Amino acid sequence: MGRRTNRSPFFLAACCLASLFVSCKSSQMVVGERPDQVLQQNLETLVKGFKGDVGLYVRHLGTGQTAAIQADTLFPTASMVKVPILCAVFDKIEKGELKYNQQLLYRDSLKYDDGITGSFRDSTKIQLSEIVMLMITLSDNTAALWLQHLAGTGTTINEWLENYGFHQTRVNSRTPGREAQRRVYQWAQTTPREMATLLTTIFQGRAVSPAASEQMFRVLSKQYWDAEGLSQIPPTVHAATKNGAVNASKSEVVLVNAPSGDYVYCVITKNQQDQRWEDDNEGNVMLRRVARMLWKYFEAESTWKPSPGSEKWAK
Repeated sequence: MGRRTNRSPFFLAACCLASLFVSCKSSQMVVGERPDQVLQQNLETLVKGFKGDVGLYVRHLGTGQTAAIQADTLFPTASMVKVPILCAVFDKIEKGELKYNQQLLYRDSLKYDDGITGSFRDSTKIQLSEIVMLMITLSDNTAALWLQHLAGTGTTINEWLENYGFHQTRVNSRTPGREAQRRVYQWAQTTPREMATLLTTIFQGRAVSPAASEQMFRVLSKQYWDAEGLSQIPPTVHAATKNGAVNASKSEVVLVNAPSGDYVYCVITKNQQDQRWEDDNEGNVMLRRVARMLWKYFEAESTWKPSPGSEKWAK
């Protein structure tokens, strides 16, 4: 496997210039919130009858159109927690405490499950950038817990979140003093509004630094698990995302670089009656329905729709 060496995305002039361009472009496009009553009603109709709880927040960054359903209610993050972990790791890189392409040594004691990282042989050498890719692209849990440790502690990640104005999003697992929250929300907790805002902060170049934000956004744009919301967006349209799933909760945060302008949304469920690990799980269906409705709503002129039979490729 080829590896790039002697290169840090934080100190290359070209990267910095590109990041400045993205940051300026994004800040010009983002305007204040403007509640959209039609969009709100459409979404309320869409979630009506769901056997469980649904939280949702959507914002068109160019027009300010917003809609919210339980947007400030706490929900489990499931694997969406990997976005805050990503930010905390890049904060360490920015401070010079880690290097993006430094070589790490895997030990069997790090194993959490039988994902790709957990299948490594003891003493396997791998770059930190590759562990980041495994955590985000493949949602590898052993990679995520390894990076959570490298970031410092769950407390360190929570302090980063607090410093950036995220008062509800918190890591619970392996975090002293948060045992009670872990029993309710498991690994971590968030609200739809905060998770959507965190992804927007990265997109705008305001998480850690413009260059770090750019690299994080690139990583979040390489998603293997694309059978839910991404399946309802044309494959030619760029999007950054992270999803999550546990028995009674399904979730997804997505930022779409759509022709009409960028929009971001986060959907999270909890207390689901349907706990089957199947494509037609009610939570998975909800993720797809919301994604499709938002695409059609913002892209009124678009005639694109998923190809017949496309869902057979779903995970």
